[in-house]
Amino acid sequence: MAKRPTWYKPDLQLSARMLLTMFLLGAVYTIFLFILFRLGVSAILLLVIAAVILCVQLFFSDKIALYSMGAREIDESEQPQLHALITRLAAQANLPKPKVAIVDTSLPNAFATGRSKNHAVVAVTTGLLNRLSTPELEAVLAHELTHIINRDMTVMTIAMFLSMVASLLVNMLMWAGLYGGFGGRRSRDNEGGSIILLVWLVSLLVYAISFVLIRALSRYREYAADRGSALITGAPENLASALMRIEGTIQSGRIPDRDLRQAQGVSPMMIMPALKGENGLEIFSTHPSLEHRIERLQNMQRQMERAR
Repeated sequence: MAKRPTWYKPDLQLSARMLLTMFLLGAVYTIFLFILFRLGVSAILLLVIAAVILCVQLFFSDKIALYSMGAREIDESEQPQLHALITRLAAQANLPKPKVAIVDTSLPNAFATGRSKNHAVVAVTTGLLNRLSTPELEAVLAHELTHIINRDMTVMTIAMFLSMVASLLVNMLMWAGLYGGFGGRRSRDNEGGSIILLVWLVSLLVYAISFVLIRALSRYREYAADRGSALITGAPENLASALMRIEGTIQSGRIPDRDLRQAQGVSPMMIMPALKGENGLEIFSTHPSLEHRIERLQNMQRQMERAR
């Protein structure tokens, strides 16, 4: 089993944030299940359904993400340079070499997925390969390998699953309310409408809390992966250059809307969000702003230059 490289100091803030996020999400969902139980929903049924869906999400999340992007795994004969870069970087990071996948899209981006270090996949788009220089590509790949080192992929998979369940409940109960629940006349004559309304409100609150917690973790994990890329490559400026090139291409309008829509489901996992225009307040974003990431990378560059 591969060990963390000795030169890579664990990001304690990331570890603390992952633990806190999972603890808070666990507490929120325990309360949520308790409320459903008190309202008469079978606890055993809830737990069985949740366990089955969680297992599917955890063990097939990589396949789901790859399938949604139309990605396909490739061997060394198809992309020898890409495989060589990942092999070398994985060796530097003391990681098992992940599987490699290609996404045939003009959108320049990359993401890592999988439930563990031994079951990881790094996917890159043809748009990324065509637009980045070798040093920039190396920096992006090191960023994705850091997600594998930090194990934040697994935490995000579980956290996003819990949020997805709450979101589905909100939508299902809203429709239930509109068709005979708290939005219909019968709700005045029995308690059914009140129960549906209460569960809907609780589900909405759970989703809102999950939304904020997941995005706070997601933004910080990108900072941590940027730091890991800088340590693995020793050249933070290459990642800064790659991020600016990716962002510039996405915002230029040269990427077809079809490609951007295809990437929406995987966008939180990508190195840069697949969104055109302003993303609004950073607290609601899955990624830190480009300006903040560049500023941190520039600071790391100056620190490394002073240490030489």
